[in-house]
Amino acid sequence: MIEKEIRRVDNTIQRAEGESRMVEGYAVVFDSPSEDIGWVEYIHKGAITEDTIKRSDVFCKFNHNDEKVLARCKHGNGSLRLEVDEHGLKYAFEAPDTALGNELLSYLKRGDVSSSSFAFTIAQETGSEKWSKEGDRLRRDIYHIDKLFDVSPVFSPAYEETSCAARAKEIQKTSEELDAKLDLMLEEVEKL
Repeated sequence: MIEKEIRRVDNTIQRAEGESRMVEGYAVVFDSPSEDIGWVEYIHKGAITEDTIKRSDVFCKFNHNDEKVLARCKHGNGSLRLEVDEHGLKYAFEAPDTALGNELLSYLKRGDVSSSSFAFTIAQETGSEKWSKEGDRLRRDIYHIDKLFDVSPVFSPAYEETSCAARAKEIQKTSEELDAKLDLMLEEVEKL
């Protein structure tokens, strides 16, 4: 079973000054270590490509809430612009002239929202990810993301660089699944 994962990146949203309703940020920063989330994770340059974007139907959701859609990029087209550059995966959209769009702009202006997040799946082919052990920590290197599901302006920068987040029941389930996976991986690493 392919699992959708969610990660957050701190301090990556910017908004043009004045009357502009444009919001932009980096949902992914390449080659940057996560905090310890049971492991330290790196998403490497090349893990996301234009082909990844063209394969994906990506929503921009406020705080990953399915009910709060701000923009959409369906297979490379739409109100959400996604661009891969040397730094990472950049996104941009014009905040809709709705209560939700106005709410987001207000939070950005006050500085309450300054982080981005994204949801993804890892490609299933060999070499898409590599697990290793550095001292007493596990390290996960991601080389190929299969699909993107959403990019989101969020309140909590749990990526303090990275973290899993979603609704309460999903967090509990995801946490239990990650704990089980981590236990199996630790057993495998110890055999090395």
